[in-house]
Formats: sequence, C-alpha cells, structure tokens
Amino acid sequence: MFNKLKQVRDLRSQAKSLQNTLSQETIAVEHKDCRLKMDGNQKILDLHIDPKHLNPESQKRLEEIIKELYEQALKKVQRVMMSKMKERGDLNIPGLS
Repeated sequence: MFNKLKQVRDLRSQAKSLQNTLSQETIAVEHKDCRLKMDGNQKILDLHIDPKHLNPESQKRLEEIIKELYEQALKKVQRVMMSKMKERGDLNIPGLS
C-alpha cells in the first residue's frame, strides 16, 4: 500500500514538473490575418483580430476564424506536450502501460 502511495506522489510530482516546463513553451498560429498565442498549458496569452473582421456582417466568419486558431494552437501544444513527456520519460506510467 505504501508503494502505491509513493507512486501516486511521484506521479503528482512529475505532473507538476511537466506543467512548469510546459508553461515556458509558447505556440503561435495565424489564420486569415488573425493570430493566437498560447502557452504549453493551453492558456491563451494573446489574441489579435484584424479590424476588417470586426463588423457585424463578419461575425460568423470571425467566430470560425477564432475556432480555427484555437484548434491549430491546441494541436501544436499537444504535440509539444507529448514531445516533452517523451524527452523526460514521463510516458512510463505504472498501471497504464
């Protein structure tokens, strides 16, 4: 039982360390003159919308652009996360492999 508790504590420590490492990563994506910047923990750091998309007639288009930017950034962050986990050997989780 104490061995399981130690494994849980180690996993929690690894997760916290990975979270700190990922917070240092920055992903930037661009789509139709709009940009989104996200950190490795999937927090949006910056969003730039080209003024030409800011009129009421363009609302639907702007919503689609923002969704596309977020999806692109999220995919890139996930790739970085997997890469960092592989580098650190964090993918060898007891009971899940």
